[in-house]
Amino acid sequence: MTMIKKGTAAELNVVVFENRDQLGQYAAEAVAEKINELLKSQQSVNIIFAAAASQNEFLATLIKLDVDWTRVNAFHMDEYIGLARGAKQHFSHFLSEKIFDRVPFANVFCLDGSASDTKAECERYEALLLKYPTDITCMGIGENTHLAFNDPYIADFNEDRLVKVVELAVESRQQQVNEDCFDTLDQVPEFAYTLSVPALLKAKYIYSMVPGSSKAQAVFYTLNDDISEKYPSTILRTLPNAYLLLDQDSFELVETEAEISPVLFD
Repeated sequence: MTMIKKGTAAELNVVVFENRDQLGQYAAEAVAEKINELLKSQQSVNIIFAAAASQNEFLATLIKLDVDWTRVNAFHMDEYIGLARGAKQHFSHFLSEKIFDRVPFANVFCLDGSASDTKAECERYEALLLKYPTDITCMGIGENTHLAFNDPYIADFNEDRLVKVVELAVESRQQQVNEDCFDTLDQVPEFAYTLSVPALLKAKYIYSMVPGSSKAQAVFYTLNDDISEKYPSTILRTLPNAYLLLDQDSFELVETEAEISPVLFD
Protein backbone atom coordinates (compact mmCIF):
# COMPACT_ATOMS: atom_id res chain seq x y z
CA MET A 1 0.00 0.00 0.00
CA THR A 2 1.12 3.56 -0.68
CA MET A 3 1.50 5.76 2.38
CA ILE A 4 1.56 9.41 1.23
CA LYS A 5 2.26 11.11 4.56
CA LYS A 6 2.80 10.10 8.15
CA GLY A 7 3.21 12.38 11.13
CA THR A 8 1.47 13.99 14.08
CA ALA A 9 -0.84 16.98 14.52
CA ALA A 10 -0.19 17.95 18.15
CA GLU A 11 -0.66 14.54 19.87
CA LEU A 12 -2.72 12.93 17.11
CA ASN A 13 -1.13 10.35 14.81
CA VAL A 14 -2.02 11.09 11.17
CA VAL A 15 -1.48 8.79 8.19
CA VAL A 16 -2.48 9.59 4.60
CA PHE A 17 -2.93 6.87 1.95
CA GLU A 18 -3.26 6.96 -1.80
CA ASN A 19 -6.88 5.76 -1.80
CA ARG A 20 -9.66 4.52 0.46
CA ASP A 21 -9.01 0.84 -0.27
CA GLN A 22 -5.47 1.13 1.06
CA LEU A 23 -6.74 3.13 4.04
CA GLY A 24 -9.27 0.43 4.84
CA GLN A 25 -6.73 -2.36 4.54
CA TYR A 26 -4.23 -0.60 6.80
CA ALA A 27 -6.92 0.24 9.38
CA ALA A 28 -8.21 -3.33 9.49
CA GLU A 29 -4.74 -4.81 9.88
CA ALA A 30 -3.88 -2.28 12.61
CA VAL A 31 -7.09 -2.96 14.56
CA ALA A 32 -6.76 -6.74 14.20
CA GLU A 33 -3.16 -6.56 15.41
CA LYS A 34 -4.21 -4.45 18.40
CA ILE A 35 -7.02 -6.86 19.31
CA ASN A 36 -4.64 -9.81 19.22
CA GLU A 37 -2.07 -7.89 21.26
CA LEU A 38 -4.65 -7.04 23.95
CA LEU A 39 -5.95 -10.61 24.07
CA LYS A 40 -2.51 -11.78 25.16
CA SER A 41 -2.92 -9.95 28.47
CA GLN A 42 -6.69 -9.79 29.05
CA GLN A 43 -9.62 -12.16 28.77
CA SER A 44 -11.69 -10.11 26.32
CA VAL A 45 -11.64 -6.94 24.22
CA ASN A 46 -14.45 -4.38 24.00
CA ILE A 47 -14.87 -2.40 20.78
CA ILE A 48 -17.16 0.45 19.69
CA PHE A 49 -17.94 0.51 15.96
CA ALA A 50 -19.27 3.31 13.76
CA ALA A 51 -21.99 2.75 11.16
CA ALA A 52 -21.08 4.84 8.12
CA ALA A 53 -20.00 4.47 4.51
CA SER A 54 -16.54 5.67 5.54
CA GLN A 55 -16.09 2.36 7.37
CA ASN A 56 -16.98 0.06 4.47
CA GLU A 57 -13.50 -0.88 3.30
CA PHE A 58 -12.21 -1.20 6.84
CA LEU A 59 -15.01 -3.53 7.94
CA ALA A 60 -14.90 -5.62 4.76
CA THR A 61 -11.24 -6.37 5.39
CA LEU A 62 -11.46 -6.73 9.18
CA ILE A 63 -13.91 -9.64 9.06
CA LYS A 64 -11.41 -11.63 6.96
CA LEU A 65 -8.52 -11.32 9.38
CA ASP A 66 -7.34 -13.79 12.02
CA VAL A 67 -9.00 -12.64 15.26
CA ASP A 68 -10.56 -14.68 18.06
CA TRP A 69 -13.92 -12.91 17.86
CA THR A 70 -15.36 -15.18 20.56
CA ARG A 71 -13.41 -13.03 23.03
CA VAL A 72 -14.59 -9.69 21.63
CA ASN A 73 -17.63 -7.66 22.74
CA ALA A 74 -19.11 -5.21 20.23
CA PHE A 75 -20.92 -1.90 20.74
CA HIS A 76 -22.06 0.81 18.37
CA MET A 77 -21.99 4.55 18.91
CA ASP A 78 -25.35 5.96 17.83
CA GLU A 79 -28.86 5.05 16.74
CA TYR A 80 -31.90 6.82 15.35
CA ILE A 81 -34.99 7.28 17.47
CA GLY A 82 -38.38 6.76 15.88
CA LEU A 83 -37.59 4.59 12.88
CA ALA A 84 -39.78 1.53 12.48
CA ARG A 85 -38.33 -1.56 14.16
CA GLY A 86 -36.35 -3.46 11.55
CA ALA A 87 -35.88 -0.47 9.23
CA LYS A 88 -32.76 -0.91 7.12
CA GLN A 89 -31.56 2.60 8.03
CA HIS A 90 -30.96 1.62 11.66
CA PHE A 91 -27.25 1.75 12.38
CA SER A 92 -27.51 -1.60 14.13
CA HIS A 93 -28.84 -3.04 10.85
CA PHE A 94 -25.91 -1.58 8.91
CA LEU A 95 -23.39 -3.05 11.33
CA SER A 96 -25.20 -6.39 11.47
CA GLU A 97 -24.77 -6.69 7.71
CA LYS A 98 -21.16 -5.49 7.71
CA ILE A 99 -19.72 -7.23 10.78
CA PHE A 100 -22.02 -8.09 13.72
CA ASP A 101 -23.57 -11.08 11.91
CA ARG A 102 -20.40 -11.96 10.00
CA VAL A 103 -18.10 -12.99 12.84
CA PRO A 104 -18.79 -14.86 16.13
CA PHE A 105 -18.62 -12.07 18.73
CA ALA A 106 -18.92 -12.99 22.40
CA ASN A 107 -21.63 -10.32 22.71
CA VAL A 108 -23.14 -7.64 20.49
CA PHE A 109 -24.76 -4.82 22.43
CA CYS A 110 -27.06 -2.58 20.39
CA LEU A 111 -28.93 0.58 21.23
CA ASP A 112 -32.67 0.10 20.85
CA GLY A 113 -34.03 2.95 18.74
CA SER A 114 -37.57 1.70 19.35
CA ALA A 115 -37.39 1.76 23.16
CA SER A 116 -40.39 3.55 24.66
CA ASP A 117 -38.41 5.02 27.56
CA THR A 118 -35.38 6.88 26.16
CA LYS A 119 -33.98 7.73 29.61
CA ALA A 120 -34.04 4.08 30.64
CA GLU A 121 -32.41 3.08 27.35
CA CYS A 122 -29.58 5.56 27.92
CA GLU A 123 -29.08 4.17 31.42
CA ARG A 124 -29.15 0.56 30.18
CA TYR A 125 -26.49 1.17 27.56
CA GLU A 126 -24.35 3.26 29.87
CA ALA A 127 -24.37 0.39 32.40
CA LEU A 128 -23.08 -1.95 29.70
CA LEU A 129 -20.30 0.45 28.76
CA LEU A 130 -19.26 0.61 32.40
CA LYS A 131 -19.40 -3.17 32.76
CA TYR A 132 -17.30 -3.65 29.60
CA PRO A 133 -14.80 -0.74 29.52
CA THR A 134 -13.86 0.23 25.98
CA ASP A 135 -10.54 -0.95 24.63
CA ILE A 136 -10.86 0.25 21.02
CA THR A 137 -13.07 2.83 19.33
CA CYS A 138 -13.37 2.57 15.53
CA MET A 139 -14.94 5.76 14.24
CA GLY A 140 -15.26 8.32 11.49
CA ILE A 141 -15.73 12.08 11.39
CA GLY A 142 -18.91 13.71 10.11
CA GLU A 143 -19.03 16.25 7.32
CA ASN A 144 -19.66 18.87 10.01
CA THR A 145 -16.86 17.38 12.20
CA HIS A 146 -19.25 15.51 14.49
CA LEU A 147 -18.09 12.46 16.46
CA ALA A 148 -20.94 9.96 16.54
CA PHE A 149 -23.90 12.38 16.73
CA ASN A 150 -22.10 14.94 18.86
CA ASP A 151 -22.65 17.82 16.47
CA PRO A 152 -20.93 21.20 16.75
CA TYR A 153 -21.97 23.03 19.93
CA ILE A 154 -24.00 19.99 21.08
CA ALA A 155 -20.74 18.22 21.80
CA ASP A 156 -19.41 18.58 25.33
CA PHE A 157 -15.81 17.55 25.91
CA ASN A 158 -16.38 17.41 29.68
CA GLU A 159 -19.78 15.72 29.79
CA ASP A 160 -20.39 13.24 32.60
CA ARG A 161 -22.99 11.21 30.70
CA LEU A 162 -21.90 8.33 28.49
CA VAL A 163 -25.13 8.04 26.45
CA LYS A 164 -27.65 10.77 25.64
CA VAL A 165 -30.48 11.78 23.32
CA VAL A 166 -29.71 14.59 20.88
CA GLU A 167 -31.54 16.60 18.26
CA LEU A 168 -29.62 16.16 15.03
CA ALA A 169 -28.14 19.10 13.16
CA VAL A 170 -29.49 19.60 9.65
CA GLU A 171 -25.97 18.99 8.32
CA SER A 172 -25.84 15.58 9.98
CA ARG A 173 -29.26 14.65 8.61
CA GLN A 174 -28.29 15.85 5.12
CA GLN A 175 -25.17 13.70 5.24
CA GLN A 176 -27.42 10.65 5.56
CA VAL A 177 -29.18 11.70 2.34
CA ASN A 178 -25.83 12.37 0.64
CA GLU A 179 -24.75 8.83 1.53
CA ASP A 180 -27.99 7.37 0.06
CA CYS A 181 -29.30 6.13 3.40
CA PHE A 182 -32.50 8.14 2.87
CA ASP A 183 -34.11 9.63 -0.24
CA THR A 184 -35.01 13.00 1.25
CA LEU A 185 -34.16 15.07 4.31
CA ASP A 186 -37.65 14.83 5.77
CA GLN A 187 -37.24 11.03 6.01
CA VAL A 188 -34.23 11.33 8.32
CA PRO A 189 -35.18 11.21 12.01
CA GLU A 190 -34.65 14.40 13.97
CA PHE A 191 -33.52 12.68 17.18
CA ALA A 192 -31.01 9.95 18.00
CA TYR A 193 -29.09 8.29 20.78
CA THR A 194 -25.38 8.97 20.81
CA LEU A 195 -22.42 8.05 22.94
CA SER A 196 -20.93 11.25 24.34
CA VAL A 197 -17.48 12.49 23.36
CA PRO A 198 -15.96 11.30 26.69
CA ALA A 199 -17.53 7.87 26.17
CA LEU A 200 -15.94 7.53 22.74
CA LEU A 201 -12.56 8.74 23.93
CA LYS A 202 -12.36 6.49 27.01
CA ALA A 203 -10.90 3.79 24.76
CA LYS A 204 -7.31 2.71 25.14
CA TYR A 205 -6.91 3.08 21.36
CA ILE A 206 -8.89 5.09 18.81
CA TYR A 207 -8.86 4.59 15.05
CA SER A 208 -10.66 7.19 12.93
CA MET A 209 -11.11 6.26 9.27
CA VAL A 210 -12.00 9.30 7.15
CA PRO A 211 -11.81 8.82 3.37
CA GLY A 212 -13.39 10.84 0.56
CA SER A 213 -13.57 14.40 -0.71
CA SER A 214 -16.87 15.01 1.13
CA LYS A 215 -14.83 14.94 4.36
CA ALA A 216 -12.04 17.24 3.14
CA GLN A 217 -13.35 20.37 4.85
CA ALA A 218 -13.95 18.49 8.09
CA VAL A 219 -10.40 17.12 7.98
CA PHE A 220 -9.02 20.61 7.40
CA TYR A 221 -10.83 21.92 10.48
CA THR A 222 -9.80 18.86 12.50
CA LEU A 223 -6.11 19.44 11.87
CA ASN A 224 -5.99 23.23 11.83
CA ASP A 225 -8.71 24.94 13.86
CA ASP A 226 -8.69 25.67 17.58
CA ILE A 227 -9.60 22.68 19.75
CA SER A 228 -13.19 23.35 20.78
CA GLU A 229 -16.77 22.12 20.53
CA LYS A 230 -17.17 24.38 17.46
CA TYR A 231 -15.49 21.54 15.55
CA PRO A 232 -15.81 18.45 17.79
CA SER A 233 -13.26 16.34 15.92
CA THR A 234 -10.48 18.78 16.90
CA ILE A 235 -10.42 17.03 20.30
CA LEU A 236 -8.60 14.15 18.59
CA ARG A 237 -5.47 16.32 18.44
CA THR A 238 -5.13 15.94 22.22
CA LEU A 239 -4.89 12.13 22.08
CA PRO A 240 -1.59 10.30 21.59
CA ASN A 241 -3.51 7.01 21.51
CA ALA A 242 -5.58 8.12 18.47
CA TYR A 243 -4.92 7.52 14.77
CA LEU A 244 -6.51 9.61 12.01
CA LEU A 245 -6.37 7.66 8.75
CA LEU A 246 -7.01 9.63 5.55
CA ASP A 247 -6.83 9.23 1.80
CA GLN A 248 -5.68 11.80 -0.77
CA ASP A 249 -9.25 13.01 -1.30
CA SER A 250 -9.99 13.74 2.35
CA PHE A 251 -6.55 15.33 2.79
CA GLU A 252 -6.78 17.55 -0.30
CA LEU A 253 -7.69 20.84 1.43
CA VAL A 254 -4.99 20.41 4.04
CA GLU A 255 -2.50 19.87 1.25
CA THR A 256 -3.60 22.83 -0.90
CA GLU A 257 -4.21 25.31 1.94
CA ALA A 258 -1.20 24.44 4.04
CA GLU A 259 0.27 27.89 3.50
CA ILE A 260 -2.80 29.42 5.24
CA SER A 261 -2.47 27.26 8.32
CA PRO A 262 1.08 25.92 8.54
CA VAL A 263 0.67 23.79 11.69
CA LEU A 264 0.08 20.34 10.24
CA PHE A 265 2.60 17.87 11.50
CA ASP A 266 4.85 18.52 14.46
